[in-house]
Amino acid sequence: MQTQDIEVHTGPVADDELTPAGKLLIGVLVVAAFVMILNETVMSVALPRLMTDLDITATTAQWLTTGFLLTMAVVIPITGYLFQRFTLRQVFTASMTLFSAGTLLAASAPGFELLLVGRVIQACGTAIMIPLLMTTVLSLVPTHKRGRMMGVISIVIAVAPAVGPTLSGVILNALDWRWMFWIVLPIALVTFAIGAGLVKNVTAIKRVPLDVLSVILSALAFGGIVYGLSSIGHSSEDSSVPVWVPLVVGGAALVLFVTRQVSRQAQGRALLDLRPFTTPTFSVGLGLQAISMMAMFGAIILLPIYLQNVRGLDTLTTGLMLLPGGLAMGVMSPIVGWAFDRIGPRPLVIPGTVVVSAALWLMTLLDGDFPLPMVVGIHALLMVGLALVMTPLMTSSLGSLPKDLYSHGSAIFSTVQQLAGAAGAALFVTVMANTAASRIVDGSGEIDASRAGIHVAFLCAAVLSLLSVLAAFFVRKPAAA
Repeated sequence: MQTQDIEVHTGPVADDELTPAGKLLIGVLVVAAFVMILNETVMSVALPRLMTDLDITATTAQWLTTGFLLTMAVVIPITGYLFQRFTLRQVFTASMTLFSAGTLLAASAPGFELLLVGRVIQACGTAIMIPLLMTTVLSLVPTHKRGRMMGVISIVIAVAPAVGPTLSGVILNALDWRWMFWIVLPIALVTFAIGAGLVKNVTAIKRVPLDVLSVILSALAFGGIVYGLSSIGHSSEDSSVPVWVPLVVGGAALVLFVTRQVSRQAQGRALLDLRPFTTPTFSVGLGLQAISMMAMFGAIILLPIYLQNVRGLDTLTTGLMLLPGGLAMGVMSPIVGWAFDRIGPRPLVIPGTVVVSAALWLMTLLDGDFPLPMVVGIHALLMVGLALVMTPLMTSSLGSLPKDLYSHGSAIFSTVQQLAGAAGAALFVTVMANTAASRIVDGSGEIDASRAGIHVAFLCAAVLSLLSVLAAFFVRKPAAA
C-alpha cells in the first residue's frame, strides 16, 4: 500500500498555537456545516404547506425529511475512507458542490420528485462536511485548545437543528416554501468561493482500494436501520413493506459489515476502521452522546406537537418559543468548551446530565394549563444541560484516539448521532401515538389523548436520562497528545 504525505500548511497539532490561517479554515468549515445541518430540520414546519402546494399525502411529504436522514446514514460511514483516499481540498469541493447543486434543484423544483432528489443531493454534501469539520479540528488544533473548538462544532451539530424549525416558520409566514432554499443558496455559494481559496491539505492520503462489498453492506445496514426507525416514528399505513423488514435487513447487514471491517482493518483496508471502539474513553462518550441525541431529538419533535396540538399555537409562534433554547445552547457551547480545556469533562458532564434529566422530568408535568413562559424556560434548561454534555463528550471521545484514527472516529461519531436521532424520534413518537390511540378508544377527546401521549413519551425520556447520569461518572479525560 503506497502512502503519499501531504504537507501541513495551516499549523500541525504539535504547535502551541493555532495559526490564523488554521482559524480561518475552521471558520469556513463551521459556516458551511451550520448551513448544511440547518437543512436537516428546516422542512419539518413546511410539510403541511407542501402537502397542499404539491398535492401529496403526509406519508409522501415525510420522505423529504426521512430521505435526508436516510442519505446521511448511508454516506457518513464512507467518509472515513474518503478522508484517507482524497485530499481535504478535494473532499471540501465535492461536499460544497453537492450541497449547492441540491439546493438549486430543490429551489427550482416544479414538483415533489425533483424536490426529493434535491434533498438527497443536499444530504450527500452534508454527510461529508460534518466528519470533515471534526477531522480538520483534530488535525490542526492543539490538544489543550480542542475544547473551545469542539464547543463551536457543538453549535453546528445541536443548535442548527433547533433553529431550523424557527427559520422555516419565519420564512413560510411571509414567503413561498421555495425561499427556504433560495435564501440558503447564495450563502452556500459564497462559503464555497471563500473556502476554495483557503482550504489546504492537512492530512496524509493513502492509495487504498475501495471495498465495494463493504459499501453495499454499509448502505443496507445503516440505511435499513434508519428507514425502519423513521417508519416507526410516523404513520406508514400506505407502505406495503412492514416496519420489521428494513430493521431485520439492516441488523443482519450490520453484523456482516462489522465482521468484514474487523477482518480487514489489521491491513488498513477497512472502509470504516472500528478500532476506536477499543478505546474505553471513546466508547463511553459515544454511548452517552447517543442518549443525549435521543433526548434532544425527542424534545425537538414532542414540544412542537404539544404546543400546536394541545395548546393550539401556530407554527410561527411555536418556532419562536423554541428559539431561546437554541440560542442558550449556542451561547453555552463555547463557554463549556473553554471550561473543558481547564477542568476536563467530568465536572461538566455530571451536572449536565443531571440538568438534562431534571428538564425532562419537568416536561412530564406539561398539561393544557401549564404556563407557556415556563415551557420556554424548561426547554432552555434542557438545551443548557445538553451543552454541558455534548461538547465535553465529543472532545474527550475523539481526542482519546490516535491521529491515524481521527477520520474513522469522526465518521463513527457522526453515524451514531444519526442513528440515535432517528431512534429517539421513533421511540418517543411511537409511545405518544400508541398512548393517544388507546385513550381515544377509551373515550377521551383528541386533545386530552394527545396530552396523555406526550406525557408518557416525556416520561420514557426522563427514565432514559437516568442512565446518562449514571454513565457520566465513567467519563474520563483523554491523555495529552
